[in-house]
Amino acid sequence: MSSTELPSAPAANVLPKVATVRVAEGERLRSVGLPGITLTVRSRPPAREGLPPALYVHGLGGSSQNWSALMELLEGEVDCEAVDLPGFGDSPPPDDGNYSITAHARAVIRYLDASGRGPVHLFGNSLGGAVTTRVAAVRPDLVRTLTLVSPALPELRVQRSAVPTALLSVPGVTSLFTWVTKQWSAEQRVSGVMHLCYGDPGRVTPEGFSNAVQEMERRLQLPYFWDAMTRSARGLVNAYTLGGQHALWRQAERVLAPTLLIYGGRDQLVGYRMRSKAARAFRDSRLVSLPEAGHVAMMEYPELVARAFGELLAETGESEDAEGVGGEAAGDASSRTAGEAGAARRSAGEAGAAASGEGTMTENSGS
Repeated sequence: MSSTELPSAPAANVLPKVATVRVAEGERLRSVGLPGITLTVRSRPPAREGLPPALYVHGLGGSSQNWSALMELLEGEVDCEAVDLPGFGDSPPPDDGNYSITAHARAVIRYLDASGRGPVHLFGNSLGGAVTTRVAAVRPDLVRTLTLVSPALPELRVQRSAVPTALLSVPGVTSLFTWVTKQWSAEQRVSGVMHLCYGDPGRVTPEGFSNAVQEMERRLQLPYFWDAMTRSARGLVNAYTLGGQHALWRQAERVLAPTLLIYGGRDQLVGYRMRSKAARAFRDSRLVSLPEAGHVAMMEYPELVARAFGELLAETGESEDAEGVGGEAAGDASSRTAGEAGAARRSAGEAGAAASGEGTMTENSGS
């Protein structure tokens, strides 16, 4: 093993016992064994039988818990499941230690093939956005619609605030960071993450912050935590450098499924400016801009994301009652926070001016 390689993560059967993962009221967790990986899947029973399936994929350092609020709002429209990618949440590391975008996408595909749930309404945030873009490109038969919240697609000019995360991929940086921050409390770490990922950290409730601290304490006990973070960050950076048919933007152009793109104006990790390029790349796209949101709009403004998804269902003929998605809370939140959320359809020329103001902006880019 060269000096730049990371040590292998311990096998799942020798991992230490840690605190159990939090399961919100109405949710269920189960473990699914697949070739080379074991995935933890979080689900909510659908409000009624026969609803189309949906699968949610989290971002770097996240877990299936990132989707709990949105899943609750959408339980009347889709049959919700969220997966913990290998090495994250409650899923153990992959047997081969491969955390590349392709490996993560392969894990999602293996699960969908094994479960027989496809085609699904596929959701992805950040790293999960890159993963689900690849899934939709190479296996269109598995995807009904694609919803991307701040997808981590290649940027030529990376935001300064995103540089520390990218640096995790550099050999030696993780060891240095863990040494420098070894005295940091779980509260300090969570506060830093909230300020990086939320447009307004004040929207996090005391209960939400407490739950996040408990989860951080649990993860820090896992011997593979930093290994999974580092290798996944490296996998994302490596994916940015790929050319030809494996390039992420090229794969975005190959996506056939109707695509909903959601970008936050206060996102410190994915450039807000990338929304226009994404709207052009995905052939059948709808762009929703949330100027006040950060990197995890589905956690910060779940009602608005639910409403936007409901509109996608209505436009694609997937739902007869999409106006009710998210319930009255969605309507109240959109009028309070974002005016007439998604009501206006603007041309690409109008989009820039509209997105710089308050509220949401929705733009269609159909083929």
